[in-house]
Amino acid sequence: MRNPWSDIDIPKVPVPLLKAPSPDNVRELFDYLDNHYPPDLALRNKAIVATFIESGLRLFELSAVKPEDIDWAEHTIRVWGKGQKEGKAPFGQTSEALLKQWLSVYQADGNVWGIDRAGIQGMLKRLHQATHITCNPHSFRRAFACLLRKAGIDTMTIKDLGRWESLEMVQRYTRSVTFQDSLKFYKAPLG
Repeated sequence: MRNPWSDIDIPKVPVPLLKAPSPDNVRELFDYLDNHYPPDLALRNKAIVATFIESGLRLFELSAVKPEDIDWAEHTIRVWGKGQKEGKAPFGQTSEALLKQWLSVYQADGNVWGIDRAGIQGMLKRLHQATHITCNPHSFRRAFACLLRKAGIDTMTIKDLGRWESLEMVQRYTRSVTFQDSLKFYKAPLG
């Protein structure tokens, strides 16, 4: 007997665009931290947020950063990624300034943050609840990829900088980048 369901098309469920914090959102987070946390904790938490968004680090990578992993001259952080592969993650001027300030007031004994993975997750969850800004390690990793893509960086370079295994993962993370975002970098082939 023939399957009566074989003529029915499987419905296509739309794939939602996952949110990533914008630079304006990060400024709002920084303002909130400055106004609602003691100065040292605000500084540490801002350094964590900045390092997440400027480096594309995964939570387990960021939570394991030790002072000797930071190469200030090269602006990179040595990480042990998935599969215990050693790699490097870039960081920018905001992360550099905040990390240097934080490390001037905190003597690292273990990781540079003084809290573990669960502590970082808890801090981000509280920040999200207070500000309603998407604020978790994956959203910051997504923001890292999207901001680079919006700046005209090609997906292969983003893949290498973020230590992704495949271009498909970069495409998944940058799905919210629109045609209008990409059009800014268009140059007519014939001039």
